[in-house]
Amino acid sequence: MPHNGRVVAFFRNIVGARIARPLPEFVHNFGSAHLSKQRKNARSGGQAGRKKRMKMDFKLEGRQLIWDYLLLTVGALLTAFAFAAFFVANDIAPGGVTGIATVLSSVTGLNVGLLSFLINVPLFAIGWRRVGVRFAVRSFISMLLLSLFIDLMPEFDLAGNMMLAAIFGGVTMGAGLGMVVRAGATTGGTDMAAMIVHEHLSMFTVPMVLFTIDGIVVVVAALNFGVQAGLFALIALFVSTKTMDSVIKGFNTAMQFLIISPNQEEIVRRIHTEMDRGCTRLEATGTYEGRKNGALLCVVPRMEASRLKKIVSECDAHAFVTVCDVHEALGEGFSYRHIS
Repeated sequence: MPHNGRVVAFFRNIVGARIARPLPEFVHNFGSAHLSKQRKNARSGGQAGRKKRMKMDFKLEGRQLIWDYLLLTVGALLTAFAFAAFFVANDIAPGGVTGIATVLSSVTGLNVGLLSFLINVPLFAIGWRRVGVRFAVRSFISMLLLSLFIDLMPEFDLAGNMMLAAIFGGVTMGAGLGMVVRAGATTGGTDMAAMIVHEHLSMFTVPMVLFTIDGIVVVVAALNFGVQAGLFALIALFVSTKTMDSVIKGFNTAMQFLIISPNQEEIVRRIHTEMDRGCTRLEATGTYEGRKNGALLCVVPRMEASRLKKIVSECDAHAFVTVCDVHEALGEGFSYRHIS
């Protein structure tokens, strides 16, 4: 392997630059057009071209790495803020290691961040081999940052009542955890614990173990802080899970249309001319009459969905149309991002 190839391979193995997640558009656009142009020029040139392409990939992966750790840090900061401003003051323990630490803090008087760190360290020590070096290193850094941020932030009650604390704390924590996951990490050792349990007791899946741990934490919180605090912890856990799911899936939402109509040519023409969008023809056969009908697959931004519905209804009032949500759309007409 050439010297440059060994350097790139070493860098990827140590810091995990082979990223499976897309760059946010505003980060990717910063210089990506220039890199693409350089890549085109590098395609023809033999060994020199290969070296140049490798250099371009290295630059892009370096940017992705910086973005990942920035996202990880902001995510840990938001999660810590949720505990400092909403959860700790209201005795809400929404599952996970930090939830366990919140309960133990009320009993021992020790800081939540310190307890969270002490619980996480042995779990990481046991489970890091099962998740890989890159994931373990990033997760340990995010866990360390979260523990530090929680203890450095002064505790205060921003919401004023437990319901608002559970809802807004859940949203804030979910957003933070979602950012950490998008950066290829996690903030707690419960993931490690779940993997260890699954490895020895394969009948229990990882999600089942995580759900059980969170349930135990909520029950213990209810016994320690009261039933009402336990119920609010459930609300916070539900809200944070939904928010985290939205952040992980992305907010670049779109709508997917499947259109079956004999007037396809007119529909396609108007989509092209009036919306400046494309679509894909699919072969379709109706099972009831065995009639062959083409189908059109079209993905548009959510704001353009009503416009497409109007075009289809004007071209064919009897067209069969299904519409479903698309969590993220990449490519021409939406966003260009580096996917490796």
